[in-house]
Parts: sequence; structure tokens; C-alpha cells
Amino acid sequence: MYLIAAVDQNWAIGYQNKLLARISPDLKRFKTLTLGHPVLLGRKTLETFPGGKPLPGRQNYILSTNRDCKVENALVLHSLEEAKGACPADTFVIGGAQVYREALDWCDTAYITKIHAAFEADAWFPDLDALPEWELAEEEPPLESDGLTFHYATYRRRG
Repeated sequence: MYLIAAVDQNWAIGYQNKLLARISPDLKRFKTLTLGHPVLLGRKTLETFPGGKPLPGRQNYILSTNRDCKVENALVLHSLEEAKGACPADTFVIGGAQVYREALDWCDTAYITKIHAAFEADAWFPDLDALPEWELAEEEPPLESDGLTFHYATYRRRG
């Protein structure tokens, strides 16, 4: 499985259930990488999508502890163990913070957009630079969009 996220310089990913920044080239990259692949996300993350609807062109697996939760055009799962059994190997974990933390051990590649700024935040991605089992495999040159500088980094699980 894969992880994909945009983080600030402190590995923050969100504030008040919203992205820290909407970077058009990054959103296009997200779509390109995930289109045609399953995505795994938490219910709160789903609520942030337009109309609270699953992403088109992808099988959406939604994690919710609420057994009555139903999402049209998506499969609702009630635990990470259930997700591990249901999600194919090419699934992208797309948030939120709790899902990233809990699924981290099952993933071997992380596609990270690093925003060269610090934002007010209340949700964080695990700091892969501080985890010995992860290594920076590729890093692209900085880009700029709407006054924000960012770059793409790919991390891989060691061994």
C-alpha cells in the first residue's frame, strides 16, 4: 500500500478538518497518481470532499467506527484490520491523520508534497525523516504556485 499527503515543514496536514493549502499542481498530481487505484480514507476526510462524496475513478474504502455508516459508491470498513483484508496492494492511504498513523506499518511507499511553510494545524502526518524504517528515496526540485514553494519527495520503507 501507498501513502500520499501534502505536509508543511512540521509534517502538519490539516487544520479544522481542512487542507493547509490548496496547491493546484499538487491536486493534479494527487489525481494522476491515485486515479484507477483504490483509496483508503477516514469518514471525516470524506466529509471534506466536494459534496462529501467519494472520489470518482477510484474504489473508495471508507473507515468508520459507526456500524450504521453507509456511503453511496464506496465500501465502508469498520477497522484497520478489516481494511487490510479488503484493500488491494495498490491502495493509496489518503488521510486523515489517524488513518495515516494506523496504516503506516502496512505501507512501503509514501508520496509526500513538502510545503516550504509552517501553518496553524491540528493534524499531522508521521515524520518520516525521524523514523529509521523509512528513507528518502527521491526528491524533486522546488516548485512554486500561488506564492507557495513546495517540492515532491518519495519515501520508501527500508529493507
